[in-house]
Amino acid sequence: METVVVSWWAALIGLGLAILLILWKLNPVYSLLLGAIIGALIGGANLLQTINILIAGSQSVVGTILRVLAAGMLAGVMMESGSAETLARAIVMKLGDRLAIFALALATMVITAVGVFIPVAVLIVAPIALEAGQRMHISKLALLVALSGGGKAGNIISPNPNTIAAAKGFGVELSQLMIADFIPALFGLAVAVILATLLKNKGSKVLNEDLANLATEKAEVSDLPSLGRSLVTPLVAIVLLLLNPIGSLLHIKSLTTLNLDALYVLPIAAVVGALAMGRGRQLKAYAKAGMDRMTDVVLILIGAGAIGGLITSSSLPQQVIALIKGAHVSGTFLAPISGILMAAAAASTSTGVILATGSFGKAILGFGVAPLAAAAMVHTGGIVIDQLPHGNYFHVTANAMHMTIGERSKGIMYEALVGLTTVVVATAMWGFM
Repeated sequence: METVVVSWWAALIGLGLAILLILWKLNPVYSLLLGAIIGALIGGANLLQTINILIAGSQSVVGTILRVLAAGMLAGVMMESGSAETLARAIVMKLGDRLAIFALALATMVITAVGVFIPVAVLIVAPIALEAGQRMHISKLALLVALSGGGKAGNIISPNPNTIAAAKGFGVELSQLMIADFIPALFGLAVAVILATLLKNKGSKVLNEDLANLATEKAEVSDLPSLGRSLVTPLVAIVLLLLNPIGSLLHIKSLTTLNLDALYVLPIAAVVGALAMGRGRQLKAYAKAGMDRMTDVVLILIGAGAIGGLITSSSLPQQVIALIKGAHVSGTFLAPISGILMAAAAASTSTGVILATGSFGKAILGFGVAPLAAAAMVHTGGIVIDQLPHGNYFHVTANAMHMTIGERSKGIMYEALVGLTTVVVATAMWGFM
């Protein structure tokens, strides 16, 4: 196979072009592919070499794609069966009105952590939050910060596509990364609750018309599975994912050699959970719903793999290393900064993490950063400012909380503080300790 080293400036132009096209609302997959093609061509590759770069880059993410598809089965069962909503309602009811803000943030964190996408998690908890908000006189801004902040905390300890991408991008186990991000997630949850509490009297209140559409949803609550049955899916997934780390910690050889990858664990947990809820007949529908939700992520992975192939085929990683060394700045900071910037550019945690690992992973590891540390810092960086208006999450959460664009925009800074807390803690823990 004919190979070529693409000029670093051309790789940078290709990446920049892809980001600009995403900001201009061109389909992200086409944006990434176009950026990769143009970057390779102007960087000295011929047509055949350009195709080889794109194919090699896309092949590098096949392992991540398989695991993301496996996660779709788990997400489908949790979302479509109603078990995620059962968990959310149970947490809010148990903690009561006095701890309403904490309960709402924790509920969103938990259902995101068990494999539900963060926009869907906010959609699930939003009706409960609006009811509690009107009853307890909590502003919509405070409710949004609680839900979004809790969701961000849960997102970095979940078997969601962003966590899978960060883990596989740096060659570490999914369970290891989930454990590594657990303490930063707790700090993020704490900051979300503090900020939401401080904001509870700021901004517009929940009005009667905001609750008008909730009457029909209440009628469906009786169809939800019980709490015990709803817990089966996440518990099976967590236990199976933790077998290998527990074996390593306790020196149990049989567990360390088990090698239960997320590719096996997540579908198994989904099937067991569906059967426990007595909904085995709906498995086909759950699997289809989960697959549908993962389709966009998989396509973006292919595009991001292509742009990652361009970067790794260029001299850009070496140039970045030389630049940072020349500036006498710790190369460790490249990990969180790349996660923050790429997620901000794409307004998506998953896409941002995929871009950061594919584009800067080689350079980050080139500074001697351990793979697990790199994964943790990039991953937490990805949740800092992924809520910008050019992304889907901004608008989904605005609609869920019945907020105008102006009202929703006021939450961006506070959500960023939650994400920034997690990345600072992760960097302190894994980058410098």
